[in-house]
Amino acid sequence: MSRTFKRTVFAVSILLVALVFLGGMGPSRVRADSQQDGAYPEMEVYSEVLKKVQTDYVVDPNMTKVTVGALHGLLESLDPNSSYLTPEEYNAYKARTNEGVAQVGLNISKRYGYATVVSVEPGSPAEKEQIEDGDILEAIEGHSTREMSLVMIRLLLEGKPGTSVTFSLVRPRKAEPDKITLTRTVSPAPPLGQTEYESNSILYLKPVILNKERVNEIASRLKEMKKNGNKKILLDLRDVAEGDEEQGVRLANFFLEAGTIATLSGQKYPYEAFNADTSKFITGAPLVVLVNHGTSGPGEIVAAAVLDNKRADVVGDRTFGEGSVQKTMELPDGAALILSVAKYSSPLGKKIQDEAVTPNIVVAASQDTDDQKTPKPDDQLTKALDVLKQKSA
Repeated sequence: MSRTFKRTVFAVSILLVALVFLGGMGPSRVRADSQQDGAYPEMEVYSEVLKKVQTDYVVDPNMTKVTVGALHGLLESLDPNSSYLTPEEYNAYKARTNEGVAQVGLNISKRYGYATVVSVEPGSPAEKEQIEDGDILEAIEGHSTREMSLVMIRLLLEGKPGTSVTFSLVRPRKAEPDKITLTRTVSPAPPLGQTEYESNSILYLKPVILNKERVNEIASRLKEMKKNGNKKILLDLRDVAEGDEEQGVRLANFFLEAGTIATLSGQKYPYEAFNADTSKFITGAPLVVLVNHGTSGPGEIVAAAVLDNKRADVVGDRTFGEGSVQKTMELPDGAALILSVAKYSSPLGKKIQDEAVTPNIVVAASQDTDDQKTPKPDDQLTKALDVLKQKSA
């Protein structure tokens, strides 16, 4: 590697980090503003560390790789959804299309530096392989997920129908990771789960996904509820991670006649409060909501809204913790930042992504039985039904 090339890479590294920290401001303002907010000293530290790596590391380092790694780490230290994309990664990201895209049924985020399973879609290849919430994808196609942005992890799991993807899966209480190969499929969203308990007095609903169509279905079912004699509602949001936050707000409004459902805010993002609209309120029937570690995003908005407004009991495990808005910012060299610019908060002001939602009635998930032929009991469902039975219709 020539000395001139090293200097060029070094200069580009400093420029990129400056753009990340300071938003591409002019030189005179950079020094003035950054000295006030503490960014300039950090820049000097980064510059000194980079020099030491370049001159004293055990071998001649690949400074481009070092810089990319530093930028990945910088963005992911903020939150799992903030990412740095190289020019090549950004081109792949822009070229993606939802048409003809298949998946293996995994909803993924990042925790502890690695890709973590948030939830598994019912009937998917991942469910048939008995992959569960909390399992960790250590590597995909031989590439460590620790070194990949969340955007690229999700992109690698997608592909054409019938193609396969191989990854190393770390399961709890198992020493060695499993090497798993799954075939990508295109599957329609599972239907709205509906069951009636206690002589039809309890209506059980399991949305699976919270998109506009599914929330419309729930609205129709709630309006029909009185005709079928149902007087109470059990809403199962366990493993509900797909959909969008707007529909989570809308679903919560079906059960809230007044009050705040959620708020959204960021450093430069206009504050927004989502308040219950009386015209969209459907039912004041007794309600219990089920959640677990796989409840994420829109499902968490619903759970937090009914809990903080004391509209319902929430039963189960602490949720995953997801709920932010991202903005894509292109950089001069063709790279890009995907930066979280706002986060959703519960009615009582807790940021959902940072604190998740803790049920007021905590019940751990049932453990697997030794007898694989015997289905494991659903302790969370049993407790939720018991709580609902005690409520006056």
